[in-house]
Amino acid sequence: MTARATTPPRAPAPRSEDEVRAFVERLGSALTDAGMARLPARAFAAMLADEDGRMTSAELADVLEVSPASVSGAVRYLSQVLFLHREREPGTRRDVYVVREDAWHDAIVNMRRTYAPIQAAIASGVDAVGGPATQAGERLSSSADFLDFIADEMTAIAQRWEEHRKTLGPT
Repeated sequence: MTARATTPPRAPAPRSEDEVRAFVERLGSALTDAGMARLPARAFAAMLADEDGRMTSAELADVLEVSPASVSGAVRYLSQVLFLHREREPGTRRDVYVVREDAWHDAIVNMRRTYAPIQAAIASGVDAVGGPATQAGERLSSSADFLDFIADEMTAIAQRWEEHRKTLGPT
Protein backbone atom coordinates (compact mmCIF):
# COMPACT_ATOMS: atom_id res chain seq x y z
CA MET A 1 0.00 0.00 0.00
CA THR A 2 1.35 3.43 -0.84
CA ALA A 3 1.38 6.51 1.33
CA ARG A 4 -1.18 8.03 -1.01
CA ALA A 5 -3.74 5.36 -0.12
CA THR A 6 -3.25 5.72 3.66
CA THR A 7 -2.67 9.46 4.02
CA PRO A 8 -5.83 11.49 4.72
CA PRO A 9 -6.61 14.12 2.08
CA ARG A 10 -5.23 17.60 2.74
CA ALA A 11 -6.63 20.94 1.80
CA PRO A 12 -4.99 22.27 -1.37
CA ALA A 13 -2.08 24.64 -0.86
CA PRO A 14 -2.24 28.03 -2.53
CA ARG A 15 -1.18 27.87 -6.18
CA SER A 16 1.99 29.78 -7.06
CA GLU A 17 2.04 30.73 -10.74
CA ASP A 18 5.79 31.37 -10.55
CA GLU A 19 6.35 27.85 -9.23
CA VAL A 20 3.97 26.43 -11.86
CA ARG A 21 5.96 28.17 -14.63
CA ALA A 22 9.19 26.77 -13.20
CA PHE A 23 7.61 23.29 -13.04
CA VAL A 24 6.44 23.51 -16.67
CA GLU A 25 9.96 24.37 -17.78
CA ARG A 26 11.52 21.61 -15.62
CA LEU A 27 9.16 18.92 -16.87
CA GLY A 28 9.34 20.26 -20.42
CA SER A 29 13.14 20.00 -20.27
CA ALA A 30 13.00 16.47 -18.84
CA LEU A 31 10.62 15.36 -21.61
CA THR A 32 12.79 17.07 -24.23
CA ASP A 33 15.87 15.30 -22.86
CA ALA A 34 13.93 12.04 -23.18
CA GLY A 35 13.35 12.69 -26.87
CA MET A 36 10.11 14.66 -27.15
CA ALA A 37 10.20 17.83 -29.22
CA ARG A 38 10.51 20.94 -27.03
CA LEU A 39 7.18 22.66 -27.68
CA PRO A 40 5.00 19.54 -27.32
CA ALA A 41 6.93 18.75 -24.12
CA ARG A 42 6.26 22.19 -22.67
CA ALA A 43 2.63 22.12 -23.83
CA PHE A 44 2.03 18.75 -22.18
CA ALA A 45 3.67 19.97 -18.97
CA ALA A 46 1.51 23.11 -18.99
CA MET A 47 -1.65 21.08 -19.50
CA LEU A 48 -0.73 18.65 -16.72
CA ALA A 49 -0.23 21.62 -14.39
CA ASP A 50 -3.45 23.36 -15.44
CA GLU A 51 -6.10 22.98 -12.73
CA ASP A 52 -8.73 21.36 -14.95
CA GLY A 53 -6.35 20.08 -17.64
CA ARG A 54 -8.30 21.96 -20.34
CA MET A 55 -6.76 24.71 -22.45
CA THR A 56 -7.43 26.44 -25.75
CA SER A 57 -4.67 27.12 -28.26
CA ALA A 58 -4.72 30.77 -27.23
CA GLU A 59 -4.33 29.84 -23.55
CA LEU A 60 -1.45 27.49 -24.33
CA ALA A 61 0.20 30.15 -26.48
CA ASP A 62 -0.13 32.66 -23.65
CA VAL A 63 1.25 30.32 -20.98
CA LEU A 64 4.12 29.16 -23.17
CA GLU A 65 4.76 32.63 -24.64
CA VAL A 66 4.66 31.32 -28.23
CA SER A 67 2.47 32.03 -31.23
CA PRO A 68 -0.91 30.28 -31.51
CA ALA A 69 0.24 28.85 -34.87
CA SER A 70 3.16 27.07 -33.20
CA VAL A 71 0.79 25.50 -30.68
CA SER A 72 -1.06 23.76 -33.52
CA GLY A 73 1.80 21.38 -34.29
CA ALA A 74 2.42 20.68 -30.62
CA VAL A 75 -1.18 19.69 -29.88
CA ARG A 76 -1.35 17.64 -33.09
CA TYR A 77 1.66 15.63 -31.90
CA LEU A 78 0.26 15.26 -28.37
CA SER A 79 -3.01 14.01 -29.84
CA GLN A 80 -1.18 11.46 -31.97
CA VAL A 81 0.68 10.04 -28.98
CA LEU A 82 -2.59 10.01 -26.99
CA PHE A 83 -1.57 12.49 -24.29
CA LEU A 84 -4.55 14.73 -25.02
CA HIS A 85 -7.69 14.96 -27.06
CA ARG A 86 -9.65 17.81 -28.61
CA GLU A 87 -13.17 18.79 -27.61
CA ARG A 88 -15.46 21.51 -28.90
CA GLU A 89 -16.62 24.01 -26.29
CA PRO A 90 -20.42 23.69 -26.15
CA GLY A 91 -22.12 26.52 -28.00
CA THR A 92 -18.92 27.82 -29.57
CA ARG A 93 -16.63 27.07 -32.49
CA ARG A 94 -13.63 27.02 -30.16
CA ASP A 95 -11.58 23.86 -29.64
CA VAL A 96 -10.32 22.94 -26.20
CA TYR A 97 -7.48 20.52 -25.66
CA VAL A 98 -7.89 18.16 -22.72
CA VAL A 99 -5.25 16.03 -21.02
CA ARG A 100 -6.34 12.40 -21.10
CA GLU A 101 -7.29 11.11 -17.66
CA ASP A 102 -4.52 8.53 -17.78
CA ALA A 103 -2.31 9.90 -20.53
CA TRP A 104 0.76 7.82 -19.69
CA HIS A 105 -1.27 4.63 -19.57
CA ASP A 106 -2.98 5.36 -22.89
CA ALA A 107 0.35 6.10 -24.58
CA ILE A 108 1.88 2.87 -23.26
CA VAL A 109 -1.12 0.70 -24.17
CA ASN A 110 -1.03 2.08 -27.69
CA MET A 111 2.70 1.63 -28.10
CA ARG A 112 2.07 -1.41 -30.29
CA ARG A 113 0.22 0.86 -32.74
CA THR A 114 3.15 3.26 -32.76
CA TYR A 115 5.87 0.68 -33.20
CA ALA A 116 4.00 -1.78 -35.44
CA PRO A 117 4.89 0.02 -38.69
CA ILE A 118 8.55 0.30 -37.61
CA GLN A 119 8.64 -3.36 -36.59
CA ALA A 120 7.01 -4.40 -39.88
CA ALA A 121 9.44 -2.30 -41.92
CA ILE A 122 12.41 -3.79 -40.09
CA ALA A 123 11.06 -7.35 -40.51
CA SER A 124 10.51 -6.73 -44.22
CA GLY A 125 14.18 -5.84 -44.59
CA VAL A 126 15.41 -9.25 -43.44
CA ASP A 127 14.95 -10.85 -46.86
CA ALA A 128 16.23 -7.74 -48.62
CA VAL A 129 19.61 -8.08 -46.90
CA GLY A 130 19.95 -11.80 -47.68
CA GLY A 131 17.83 -13.42 -44.97
CA PRO A 132 18.33 -14.19 -41.28
CA ALA A 133 21.56 -16.12 -41.94
CA THR A 134 23.40 -12.88 -42.76
CA GLN A 135 24.74 -10.54 -40.11
CA ALA A 136 22.44 -7.76 -41.28
CA GLY A 137 19.48 -10.16 -41.43
CA GLU A 138 20.17 -11.38 -37.90
CA ARG A 139 20.46 -7.79 -36.67
CA LEU A 140 17.15 -6.84 -38.33
CA SER A 141 15.40 -9.99 -37.07
CA SER A 142 16.64 -9.33 -33.56
CA SER A 143 15.48 -5.71 -33.77
CA ALA A 144 12.01 -6.73 -34.97
CA ASP A 145 11.75 -9.40 -32.25
CA PHE A 146 12.82 -6.87 -29.62
CA LEU A 147 10.18 -4.33 -30.66
CA ASP A 148 7.52 -7.06 -30.62
CA PHE A 149 8.69 -8.19 -27.15
CA ILE A 150 8.65 -4.62 -25.81
CA ALA A 151 5.14 -4.02 -27.14
CA ASP A 152 3.91 -7.18 -25.37
CA GLU A 153 5.67 -6.22 -22.15
CA MET A 154 4.30 -2.68 -22.18
CA THR A 155 0.78 -4.04 -22.64
CA ALA A 156 1.32 -6.35 -19.65
CA ILE A 157 2.71 -3.48 -17.57
CA ALA A 158 -0.33 -1.34 -18.41
CA GLN A 159 -2.64 -4.17 -17.34
CA ARG A 160 -0.76 -4.56 -14.04
CA TRP A 161 -1.01 -0.80 -13.53
CA GLU A 162 -4.79 -0.95 -13.98
CA GLU A 163 -4.96 -3.59 -11.23
CA HIS A 164 -2.56 -1.67 -8.97
CA ARG A 165 -4.44 1.57 -9.48
CA LYS A 166 -7.59 -0.02 -8.05
CA THR A 167 -5.70 -0.50 -4.75
CA LEU A 168 -4.73 3.18 -4.54
CA GLY A 169 -8.20 4.56 -3.98
CA PRO A 170 -9.40 7.92 -5.23
CA THR A 171 -6.80 10.41 -6.40
